[in-house]
Amino acid sequence: MIEYAGKLSNLLWGEPLMGLLLGTGLFLMVRLRAMPLKKIGYGFKQLFSGRKSQGEGDITPFNALMTSLSATIGTGNIAGVATAIGIGGPGALFWMWCTALVGMATKYAEAVLAVKYREVDEEGRRVGGPMYYIKNGLGEKWKWLGTLFAIFGTLAGFGLANTVQSNSVANALRESFAVPVMLTGVVLAVLVALVLLGGIKRIGNVAGKLVPFMALSYLACGLVVLAFHFTEIPSAVVTIVESAFTPVSAVGGFAGASVWLAIQRGVARGMFSNEAGLGSAPIAHAAAQTNSPVRQGVVAMLGTFIDTLIVCSVTGLCIVVTGVWTSGAQGVNMTQAAFNMVLPYGDTVISLGLVLFAFTTMLGWSYYGERCAEYLFGVKAIVPFRVAWVLAIPVGAVVKLDLVWIVADILNALMAIPNLIGLILLSPVVVKLTRDYFESRAAVPELS
Repeated sequence: MIEYAGKLSNLLWGEPLMGLLLGTGLFLMVRLRAMPLKKIGYGFKQLFSGRKSQGEGDITPFNALMTSLSATIGTGNIAGVATAIGIGGPGALFWMWCTALVGMATKYAEAVLAVKYREVDEEGRRVGGPMYYIKNGLGEKWKWLGTLFAIFGTLAGFGLANTVQSNSVANALRESFAVPVMLTGVVLAVLVALVLLGGIKRIGNVAGKLVPFMALSYLACGLVVLAFHFTEIPSAVVTIVESAFTPVSAVGGFAGASVWLAIQRGVARGMFSNEAGLGSAPIAHAAAQTNSPVRQGVVAMLGTFIDTLIVCSVTGLCIVVTGVWTSGAQGVNMTQAAFNMVLPYGDTVISLGLVLFAFTTMLGWSYYGERCAEYLFGVKAIVPFRVAWVLAIPVGAVVKLDLVWIVADILNALMAIPNLIGLILLSPVVVKLTRDYFESRAAVPELS
């Protein structure tokens, strides 16, 4: 079973999907005339002003981004980057950067459409995301495509963000502090349940406080490691760029990697980390208290910038400058080794970071799955979904998840395909809304 699932995963995550992901981002970036890159500063301005309501919705624009980041800043930033470099070489980090740059346009378009086509459900909540902008933007004849996204989205979270995350936390705490895995699973389930009882408002409030704290704490530790290897940073950047275009020979415990392997690992892990194109983040942004799709879009695109171009870059640079990428270690062990070279109890720092990152990922993705389930079955599905979500956490902590990892990858790919089709077909709407918004402020002649 695992063998066949693995083949299907490799097929879905092969050249066609990666080409579609990068191609969609590049297509949108060209159509927007690089606006997401030119307006990063404007995005941060809107983010800080978005701590207060800017229109109708359920959570502030700032907390909408934090909810999105709670789902994206996770094990991918610690273990995923290390895995990409350990298999594809330092060049994988370069291709992660490229994925993030075009992914900013993708994430921007997703949020614009999510706010533009969101609805109000039976309980007065703003709901939106790919299933809604496909249905409302493309019409009833495309409704089946939105339904497919909702089906895959409902199921994907149980692998990617529930059982896999609880398993990672349980193993990390067992190895670092000898905490029984079942105890970890039960405690996590209770904590997640307490937050879920309050719905999106409590998730947003928790994310708004916890995400900045954990991200800044992790970055501070990473910057300390880089400060101790300051003189090696320029040569590390050269190695990363050169390895992106030339094969890397075997050295130490590193088996060597081709250029294609670097591209494949960099793009796949980059997308896994920042989720641009997956269609998950716009579900959170649809709940934002805003009256402007474009204003929320420029806030949303910062999620990709922060997740990959800042957090993942710090992880990757720590791994390269310390040289641990040649050690043969894999995943979180490689990141721990890099931090241990400078920080006392560096492995403990990583373990605790993994716990926080995984916990917030569970919260963010619970909301994504809940909205997908509501789209399919109505508000009556909310309580059963939350119960199933909480019960799955301790199960994930104690079982082997080799097959779950593969199935999660498959469902992620199947989520991305309907979303990317919707983004391409609705790109004229994104461009028009963007042009109208900035022209009304006489601010961007590049879109005129």
